[in-house]
Amino acid sequence: MWSSLFGGASTPESWIDLVSMDQLEEIDQRSSTAPVAIFKHSMRCSRSAFAFERLAGEFGASETPIELFYLDLLAHRDISNAIAERWKVHHQSPQLIIIENGKAIHHSSHESIDLKKSLGSFNS
Repeated sequence: MWSSLFGGASTPESWIDLVSMDQLEEIDQRSSTAPVAIFKHSMRCSRSAFAFERLAGEFGASETPIELFYLDLLAHRDISNAIAERWKVHHQSPQLIIIENGKAIHHSSHESIDLKKSLGSFNS
């Protein structure tokens, strides 16, 4: 499906599909030892597709190890709503959220999504 929509693009193997509400607790737990990223993406949005492509390229080139959870908004809007409530971050699409010690320390959306700048949130 990805290749037909985005010309061969696919989610990087290291990205973790976020498909269950239970994974939100897992993200909190993992964020206590290292920051965790959540990328929310809509396959129907061209701006989201652009952000996806840029993030996938940046993620592969990044030397900073960070786990990235990938949320398909069309399939899991309920999880997106729970993310907004749990981490007090207004829903956007596309959106990149960095969680550290159970708190959202950074979030960006649309053209502002930039992994290097986002990682700077906790590397400073």
